[in-house]
Amino acid sequence: MAWYVYLAHFCAGLFLANGVPHFVNGISGRRFPSPFASPPGRGESSPLVNVVWGMVNFVIGYVLIFGVGDFVGGLTFDSLVVGLGALVAAVGLAWHFGRVHEN
Repeated sequence: MAWYVYLAHFCAGLFLANGVPHFVNGISGRRFPSPFASPPGRGESSPLVNVVWGMVNFVIGYVLIFGVGDFVGGLTFDSLVVGLGALVAAVGLAWHFGRVHEN
């Protein structure tokens, strides 16, 4: 596969992982930081904004996985690349929001 397919699948993992905290906090009725808050990424957005933002991230991730190249699920290199993108996003988000919640 071409390099850009793996890049798209890696980015899909980023978007899918980013969608989880927004969606979960939103459907739980909790406010959570989003890019639309003031200040972006630090202030908190409403639960509705977070549900929508989480779903947008899920849709982008889905399109990047199944719309770019031929994704093969299971124990494949394609799945590893998506998982690696999700891990990078999860570690980055944990670091960022850990610092936000300390303040």
